[in-house]
Amino acid sequence: MSFSAPLIDVAGLAGIPAGEVMIFDCRVDLADPTKGRRDFLAGHIPGAVYADLDHDLSDLSRQSEGLGRHPLPSVAAFSATLGRWGWRPDLPVVCYDAGNGALAAVRLWWMLRAVGARAVAVLDGGLAAWLAAGQPLEAGEPAARAPTHVDITFEPSMVVDHAGAADAASVGNLVDARAEPRYRGEVEPLDRVAGHVPGALNRPFACNLQPDGRFKPVAALREEWLALLGGRDPATVVHMCGSGVTAIHNMLAMERAGLGGSRLYPPSWSGWISDPSRPVAVG
Repeated sequence: MSFSAPLIDVAGLAGIPAGEVMIFDCRVDLADPTKGRRDFLAGHIPGAVYADLDHDLSDLSRQSEGLGRHPLPSVAAFSATLGRWGWRPDLPVVCYDAGNGALAAVRLWWMLRAVGARAVAVLDGGLAAWLAAGQPLEAGEPAARAPTHVDITFEPSMVVDHAGAADAASVGNLVDARAEPRYRGEVEPLDRVAGHVPGALNRPFACNLQPDGRFKPVAALREEWLALLGGRDPATVVHMCGSGVTAIHNMLAMERAGLGGSRLYPPSWSGWISDPSRPVAVG
């Protein structure tokens, strides 16, 4: 079994025989770091493995390096995590969260893509869609998979650093996925400075979604993104948010719309403001 689209629906996942796909439950609550795992143990898609945003998909010990609130783990650390999970590069992967995919589900999707995996997708509508379709859950810890030896590298062309973000912003190619009030600097619930990178465009990730938490149809996404890009090459676009997580929602939406090749600024706003000499815009 293999697939290449960035999204898979409930019927598609339910139709894959057990053992032919690796499923990751990526639920997270930023206000309660232990809630995601508690919810997983209470009930998850059968066979799923829990992926923790803070401990598996980030290295919080690197925050002091100016890499933002959710620094990417090192190659060695992510290799060890994948090996502990029993991941194999030939095994398709589906990532899901509670609903809209905006946090760790898209983060794991992108991280696996960045290490060369191509058969990886996000469950459209997440666990909410799975339950709405009457699909079953299982509780407790799943049976452990046999560990594997994993030796991966991150593709450097998929990311930009602080200088790259500044360059992208200077020509209108930096897209900020935060909600409009945070982008404008009217509120800032998480970081010590409010505002945005001068020159950055704003496309809140929620604009990619329908009211039920599923992504908009391809045609609608393509029309909206082409209007925002204004003729820019999608491959020149760089995505950011508060800490390099929800930014990937916009990246996935662009890929769904057939506008692939954009890149990520992993430190995002929380990394940008780590150096007080970097400029800040409001409004």
